[in-house]
Order: sequence, then C-alpha cells, then structure tokens
Amino acid sequence: MALYLVHMLRQQGIRSVVAGTPAARRLLEVADPGRHYLGEVVGLDGVIDEITGKVRDFDLCFVFIHNDSGIAYAGTMAYISRARLYALLYGEAAEDLAGEIEFPCEVVAARAVHSPMPLKRRLDEVMQWAAASMR
Repeated sequence: MALYLVHMLRQQGIRSVVAGTPAARRLLEVADPGRHYLGEVVGLDGVIDEITGKVRDFDLCFVFIHNDSGIAYAGTMAYISRARLYALLYGEAAEDLAGEIEFPCEVVAARAVHSPMPLKRRLDEVMQWAAASMR
C-alpha cells in the first residue's frame, strides 16, 4: 500500500519522502528495485530530528499503523510537524487502534487483513482530500 500511495502522490505532482524503520525501508526497496515509485527513503529517527531541528518539514504526512508503535510515531508527527496528518490504520485491530488516537489527524481505518482492497478504497477517498488541500 505504501508504494501505491507514493504512486498516487506522484500522479498528483507531489514529491514524496518515505520514512520508515530499517525493515520497512528494505521491504519497499526490494519491492521497487528500479525506483519506479520510490524517491527519497529515509530513517524515522533522522526525519524526526530534521523536523524538530527545523531543517525540513512536510505539507502532508501519511502514517501506516498496525500497532501501538505506529500510533506513537503518528502522535509524534502530529506534535512536531505542520503537515496535515493522515493516520492509515489497517489489520484486524484497526478500529480498536483508531480509538486510541488522541491527537489531531484524519483517521482512515480499514480492517484490511489479507486483502489490500478495503484500505485501497479508503486511501483513494483520502487522496481526493489530500490533493484538494494542496491546490
């Protein structure tokens, strides 16, 4: 879904920066070895340091969440970044996790376990909002 999101952003003329854990970054890099979709890929800690140090910031931030640590990262972004934040919750516990969010963001939850389609449909809706907010 992350590659799909990057693709959708690129179609809207929005340059993306993907931040993630080492494992998440490797998954994306293996899935897109020719970098047809991926652009800049950075570590979470580094991008947090850059935002808090006022080195860079973003207009939009999409956080994929399937556990508590994803909520913690999204919460961090909500408070350090000026970006419009979208919390994309997926998996069996998506609705339960959505109930734990206590910071300003657009919550997009889909019980996508084996099929990406519920989250894709919700993401397509969100991309209309995100693209409109960038105009």
